[in-house]
Formats: sequence, structure tokens, C-alpha cells
Amino acid sequence: MRPSAAMDIAAPASELDRILRDELLEPAYQPIVDLATGQVVAYEALARVKGESPLARPDLLFDAARAHGRLVELDWACRLAAVRGAVDHGLRRSLFINCEPEAMATAPPPGALALFQRAESMFQPILELTERELNDHPRAILETLPVLRERGVALALDDVGVDPRSLALMPFVLPDVIKLDLALTQAPLTADLAETVHAVNAHAERKGALVLAEGIENDHHLLRARALGATHGQGWYFGRPGPLPAEARMPVARLPLPGGKVPGDHGQGTPFEAMAGLLDVREGPKRLLFALSRQLEAHAERLDHAGVLLSTFQTAERYTGDTRRRYTDLAQRLAFVGALGQGLEHHADGNVRGATIEAGDPLMEEWDVCVLGPHFAGAFVARDLGDRGADGDRRFAFATTYDRELVVRIARRLMARVAPVS
Repeated sequence: MRPSAAMDIAAPASELDRILRDELLEPAYQPIVDLATGQVVAYEALARVKGESPLARPDLLFDAARAHGRLVELDWACRLAAVRGAVDHGLRRSLFINCEPEAMATAPPPGALALFQRAESMFQPILELTERELNDHPRAILETLPVLRERGVALALDDVGVDPRSLALMPFVLPDVIKLDLALTQAPLTADLAETVHAVNAHAERKGALVLAEGIENDHHLLRARALGATHGQGWYFGRPGPLPAEARMPVARLPLPGGKVPGDHGQGTPFEAMAGLLDVREGPKRLLFALSRQLEAHAERLDHAGVLLSTFQTAERYTGDTRRRYTDLAQRLAFVGALGQGLEHHADGNVRGATIEAGDPLMEEWDVCVLGPHFAGAFVARDLGDRGADGDRRFAFATTYDRELVVRIARRLMARVAPVS
């Protein structure tokens, strides 16, 4: 390695160490307003570095932490600084806090729980996630969200409009707040962005989620945000990030959030069990059921980048060449494609996400296909009846559904088994 390259790597590591060691992180708070009244009802905490630093930009700071294996440490330090600053100031309004997925599943530092408990008694904490968190760490996220909801922590899905995956993954997170990226507020409304608006409004109508527009900087942006369905907003039009003002100590009504619980389906139980007693179960041979499963996959193709496809194959041997090629192609087009089966955990064709099924797991007996998009939901679940004859004659007990709530329940059980990104 050339000497300058070694210095390029060492410099961020040394600066990151200095920032964390000397506790040079400080929060800045940006106001969030009710667009109908103009009242400041919440703040978002943003990370800043005290003084001059080559890592002063948040993206450079977090990139350095990720590169040097200190992302969890930095994330906790930022969150603690944000919450401590709000508590010390006496904040009485909701506080939006960003969180990295790796840190969600780790034990908090000493003293953190007591600080967060005090904070939760003073104001409403809202944890911000992006689609990357669920995409990269599905099990950790789906296991953690119900715990946070039990504690009264609300959830916001950030940067909606940047990546189409955020639309496809909304049913898994069930966000209380959907934050529209500034691209929706400021850029020309293309067909893709219009699709995002329809999907967001559909989810908000179904679940009562609050829609918040980012990047509002002038009257035109404000008018646009309202037209897109946002009831709340943030941006330089209302105030830049900075210290909390004195009026933040004055309580206001809590944000009108749906407050529902995230379902606890995170890998415990199988899709067929999720249907038990809810649908009529029939029997049929594999050759007939294959046509039913392929029809669902055809629906997935039409969902394009806003769709999720999750399927089980019992064993890797049944994930045949034709199926492998079809799923690899779909993974280039859909938001998320998962293939589950014994021996499929490390499957890496294209962007297909694998997950293994251990011997003895009841899921080994199932053949499931689940398709989920903003405006379509369908699932086929089948249980092997143990026939020993020709493969096409093997009988399965099966059921199909297009009930969105049932399909989401099935999808969550499969998504939670998908292996995390290394």
C-alpha cells in the first residue's frame, strides 16, 4: 500500500477516535410544524461535531464509523447526545431521533435506559428508520419494533421517495409517520414520484399514518406539500437546525399518530399456521398448484420496483434452474425477493435474499408464495401431505388469500427468517 493511502485510511480513524473520546458530538434540532396552524409541534435531532473537523459533515462522519467498525458506538453517542440535550432543556414536544439498524439490536451503554425512561416521561420519542434498515437486517428490525412500540416509542419511515423499496417495505414497519423526501417536495412530479404519492396516501388512509414533508423552503414547496397529502412539514421555511428555543419547554398536543402495535409475527410460526381456521383449506396435486403459484409470481412482475416476493421451496434442490433464473430476474426489478429453503441461506444469485430452513422446522413441510405491493396483496400457502409418488402427483393441502392483513401477516413471518446482509 502506498504511504499516502495508509494516511488516507488512518486520518479518519484518528479523527473519529478524537470525536468519540472527547465527546465532541452535539445535537442540533430542526422544528417540525403543523401545516394547518404553523405551530411547532416537534423537533428532529441532527448530529453535529463541535469545532473544526474533517468529519464535520454527518455523511463523512458515519461513513468513517462504518468503515472502521464503530458505527454502533457512534450511533449510540449521537442518540444519547440528542436525548440528553432535549431532557436538559426541558423539551415538551415530540422528538424525532435517527437510528442505525446495527445499533437497534445491541445493548445500550450504561445509564442509557435511565435517560431514555426520563425522556419518555417528558416527550414523545419517534425513531426514524429508512428502507435500508429492514432490507439489510429484517430479523433484528422485526423483533425490535414490537418492543419499542410497547414502550411507547413511535416509528417514522424516512426518505420516502428516494428509494422505491420504502414503499414496498411500509407494511412491515407500519410507520406512524411517513416522511416524504425533499425530492417529492421540490422536484418535478414524474410518473415514479406520482406512484410514490399514491402509495403513501393509500397506506396513510389504511393505517392512519401521519404524512410529513421534508425540504420545505418557500411558499411553492409548502403548497406542494399540502397537495401531496402532508399535514406536517420541516425545512428552512420554518427554521434551520440549531439549539432548542425557550418555547420548546411549553407543552403542546401530541402528534395525532395511529398508535397501533406492530404485529408480533417475526418468525415464530409458519404461513400455513397463520391461515389456520381463517380460510378454507383444499387439496391438490403439485402440477395444479404450480400454475397457481406462477400466477402470483406474474402479479409480482407487474409490481415492478414497489413489490415484495417471498417464497419457500422446502429444500435447495427444489429451487431448480428455471426457478433460479426467474427469481434472479425478478430480483433485478422488485424491491425485495426472498427464497427460503434448506441450504438456501447463502444463495447469492443477483439480488435474491436467501434463508435456510433447519431440519425439523415445520416450514420444511410448506410451499409458500407471498406477493405484496402498495395496491396488491396475494398469498398461496401449501403443506406437503407426504406422498412418495411422482413429483407432479404429490398432494398438498393449500389455501389462497388476497386479504391484505393476512398476506402481511404471512409476509412478516417469512421476511423475519431472511439472512442479514453481511
